[in-house]
Amino acid sequence: MILPERPSGPGRPKDPAKRQAILQAAQALFLGNGYEGSSMEAIASEAGVSKLTLYSHFKDKESLFNAAVQSICNASLPSSLFQLDDSLAATAASAALVLVRQRLQEIGLALHQLVSSPESIGLHRVMASMSTANSQLPRLFIEAGPQRLLDDLQRLFGQLSHFRLLEIEQPQRAAEHFCVLIKGIAHFYQLIGYAPALDAPQAESHVADVVALFMRAYQAAEKPA
Repeated sequence: MILPERPSGPGRPKDPAKRQAILQAAQALFLGNGYEGSSMEAIASEAGVSKLTLYSHFKDKESLFNAAVQSICNASLPSSLFQLDDSLAATAASAALVLVRQRLQEIGLALHQLVSSPESIGLHRVMASMSTANSQLPRLFIEAGPQRLLDDLQRLFGQLSHFRLLEIEQPQRAAEHFCVLIKGIAHFYQLIGYAPALDAPQAESHVADVVALFMRAYQAAEKPA
């Protein structure tokens, strides 16, 4: 039974544990029942909080869906992954490129693990089944997840180009290419139930191939002696 709770009025901080419980409940119900089939009442019940508490954290189902998708993405791809130390610009080119390759490998593995996770596969299937019934759902999903990732990658690639470590004239397009290459055919096979996710060695090898291809495609021209 859900007991009535006092509202967290002005000056009274919201309980982060309850927010996390709400997000976890929302993720479970959105994946299990779809967006339209998951009511705010059901999410509150699943989280063990009152509707008043739920609405004190999230004003509507749209903002809750956005936050639920964001939390899945942020857990695997925190913003710190896309931040470079300014000292990299002063590092010898050969050493700097090793660090860049390592960072792209790290991002690629994290992205591959995310898109191959049961949560992500389930969410993609929900999106495919519900997109015609709710025209706003694709926009909510893209803004909460994929677009944020593309923005982070675009900034990273712009910085690498600014440091003259890679020559990337169109960072946004490069970000799109990187994401598609990382997903590869394996993601499509997994999405339609044709094959399971790659195991750890296979995933690491796949990402290493993508990073090597990406580095070759955008390698900076050698400066004349």
